Amino acid sequence: MTSATQINTIQLDEQKVKQILTEAKQRAEDHYLEFTGTVLPHEAWALFQSDLAVIVDVRTNEERKFVGYVEDTIHIPWATGTALNRNPRFAKELENKVGKDKIILLLCRSGKRSAAAANVAFNAGFENIYNIEQGFEGDLDENNHRGAFNGWRFHDLPWRQE
Repeated sequence: MTSATQINTIQLDEQKVKQILTEAKQRAEDHYLEFTGTVLPHEAWALFQSDLAVIVDVRTNEERKFVGYVEDTIHIPWATGTALNRNPRFAKELENKVGKDKIILLLCRSGKRSAAAANVAFNAGFENIYNIEQGFEGDLDENNHRGAFNGWRFHDLPWRQE
């Protein structure tokens, strides 16, 4: 299953890329985050589609399989199993699969686990590590449901489900 809206490939000029990354860094500073920055879902998609960044999905295998995923992303779980036990090799796996020289955007369900993963990666020497704010499913609404007002899927960005 793919999202209903097909989004064309977005080409970013150097000025727009600089603006996105500057605003992402400012969001991190404004919220006293200990990693490079936070991008919004549509900004992440634009950077990814322009081949300027890599998206790393840090959710569990089960979340990707049953909830959906963004195609052509790299998967490195931040935590595993129903107890969500932290992956102690996360930073090493990130370095092995992606390297430290790329702009890396981390994606989870709501943006919380990916923020924790970004913090660990930043402290492990990743200088261009960004969290995708709102995550894949977004924050909980007043009825404890996700996807009602924010997140990757809410913004109708491309994704697949098995």
